[in-house]
Amino acid sequence: MIVGSIKEDLTSEKRVSITPETAKNIMGLGLKVCIEKDYATHLGIEDNEYKKTGVDIKNSSNEVLNSSNLIIKVNCPSENEISLLKEETILIGMLNPSQNKDQINKIIKKKIKTFSLELLPRITRAQSMDVLSSQSNLAGYRAVIECVAEFEKAVPMMMTAAGTVPAAKVLVIGAGVAGLQAVATAKRLGAIVSATDVRAASKEQVESLGGKFLTVEQTEDMETAGGYAKETTDDYKKKQAEMMKEALKKNDIVICTALIPGKPAPRILTEELVKLMKPGSIVYDLAAEQGGNSAYSEAGKINTVQGIKVIGVKSLMNSLPLTASSLYAKNLFSFIRNLYSREKKDFNINLEGEIIAKSFLEKVK
Repeated sequence: MIVGSIKEDLTSEKRVSITPETAKNIMGLGLKVCIEKDYATHLGIEDNEYKKTGVDIKNSSNEVLNSSNLIIKVNCPSENEISLLKEETILIGMLNPSQNKDQINKIIKKKIKTFSLELLPRITRAQSMDVLSSQSNLAGYRAVIECVAEFEKAVPMMMTAAGTVPAAKVLVIGAGVAGLQAVATAKRLGAIVSATDVRAASKEQVESLGGKFLTVEQTEDMETAGGYAKETTDDYKKKQAEMMKEALKKNDIVICTALIPGKPAPRILTEELVKLMKPGSIVYDLAAEQGGNSAYSEAGKINTVQGIKVIGVKSLMNSLPLTASSLYAKNLFSFIRNLYSREKKDFNINLEGEIIAKSFLEKVK
């Protein structure tokens, strides 16, 4: 059985799905591995590094797709790649089915067994496969670094002979994995950090990192059984807007990380709220590609409104692709190890198991 991977479109994606380390691990299961020529040279990883582990280097993506039983990718295949996929192939990746419905349905129609790892359940056995957590951790860290680079003042408090420089104030909206890492990173850089989330359980996590938790009064539990945020009620949104009015006037940097799985990102900052911030402030919207948490947010663009920079993030992982690839490849290996039966020397797609059942894609509506 052969596991294959082809190059991503480098104009939009620099991550890879197999590293020399994980190639060796996959072959340790009794599987073969093949990749396209110059697969990771853009990351400084030459083909020889893969050859040393026993990986077969193919001259084209077509050769890889034709010879592989299982294909692993970062993103959803393109129309051309879909046309080249063989029937009964297994496909694994971060396929974003809510935004790639047409492509996913074409793939399924070809009888390709398809898994999207963003859909994995939040259970202990799936932690080593959790692509959302591994990539979100990096996103939260990188968001703070990029905000600091754009911010035209110092972040930590500094006491100098010329006077005291006050610490920057950072507000993080959404205290999931990315949000908590943003809180931790901003705190380490010396900022005064606060955060808010619809889930009451986030309060303790934020405070454990040294942040202040901004609470909106609510009676309903806004957390799903899987640990994700629910969509909020109109009453909650009104209370949230009132709380934001005061918070935004005080903060220099706002990092937006709020997402609802399978749905567009919730709009939290209206035009009116953004304009309450001081000139020179920054709104950094990690949710821009899913519609954005903030008004004026457009993926891949910086819009300036009354001196306030609204940064719509696009392809953030391309700014640290080596680390992101290393973590993603390890997540994929863990999933493949769970899927492959050494005894049967075949992939065991048992839909009675929660990990397989939750990530397996049937027709997307």
